[in-house]
Amino acid sequence: MIPKLKSIRPFIGAKNFEISRNFYRDLGFEEVVLEPKLSLFIREEIGFYLQDYYTKDWVDNTMIFMEVADTDAFWKELLSLKLTDTYENVRLTPIRTMDWGKECFVHDPSGILWHFGEFF
Repeated sequence: MIPKLKSIRPFIGAKNFEISRNFYRDLGFEEVVLEPKLSLFIREEIGFYLQDYYTKDWVDNTMIFMEVADTDAFWKELLSLKLTDTYENVRLTPIRTMDWGKECFVHDPSGILWHFGEFF
């Protein structure tokens, strides 16, 4: 029998490590510096690794879906952070509702596409 799973933590790259670190802290994640070029970002019990490494093809093809309890409330929080005013390459895409649920989108400063959504 396979032991109980506890978490999944993807590794993502950063075009500009310092800008990305600031972005994720502004997004509400707590940073744990592991090495000079690697940090763990945690919010509640969700985490991912941000590394000071950038390959355009890799980053341009990275998408992460993060399930949230309330997409509408999360979207309002995103808007209140004014991330697009602070970060040059950040883009927000409003909520879309589909048969399976709804989601909104955030492109981080490096171009990684985050899906934040809920399932019906």
